[in-house]
Amino acid sequence: MVRPTLKKQIPKLHDAIKETAWKQIAEFGAATLSLRAIARELKITAPAIYNYFPDRDALVTALIVDAYNSMADAQEATIVNISEDKRAERLFELGMAYRQWAVTYPQRYQLIFGTPIPNYHAPEEMTLPAAARGLLPLLNAIQAIFTAGELRTERFAKLTPKMKSMLAAWQKIEGSADLEVLYLALVIWSRVHGLVMLEIGSHVPSFFDDPAELFRREIKNILIQYL
Repeated sequence: MVRPTLKKQIPKLHDAIKETAWKQIAEFGAATLSLRAIARELKITAPAIYNYFPDRDALVTALIVDAYNSMADAQEATIVNISEDKRAERLFELGMAYRQWAVTYPQRYQLIFGTPIPNYHAPEEMTLPAAARGLLPLLNAIQAIFTAGELRTERFAKLTPKMKSMLAAWQKIEGSADLEVLYLALVIWSRVHGLVMLEIGSHVPSFFDDPAELFRREIKNILIQYL
């Protein structure tokens, strides 16, 4: 039986391990993540960490799930007070919130969207639900626009049989979004992802001293193009 004092310590140590892991990732990169180094930093034995995370991959998986959920929380919070009939505004604010989360938590962003960690393979049964939650606010926003007849799908290139097949496979997992909504969500994500990666990688030219303004204009152009 676990004594009451240990019950209070367990979640604290669990969180401390992950917090230290994020610090290690920020300083040295995710590929160098080491349970033993984390144990040294926390002044505990390595076996103590293994009680929570049996190996490095288990810790990485937990961090990935946390990162996706953190992103989803930020996305959901940004539109909670925006009326559902303000569809374009909701989509715009989601885009801006995506950037803000990425620049606030660059290590989290890089872990889920950056260079894969060598020899790490994410267990999809654990990471996919969190990833789907992260994308859901965008899908819902685009679907609302599509349902209202405001999405200019007549401007889209015709879906090829192969594209339909791929989107339909995704639709079986996602469940409700129209094929064109899924397509557009992926395209919009790719556009904002590119700008975010440039910014957090310090590749935006120095004369762009306000990268948010560049991002803001791109989101507005997306709205003009597709709505």
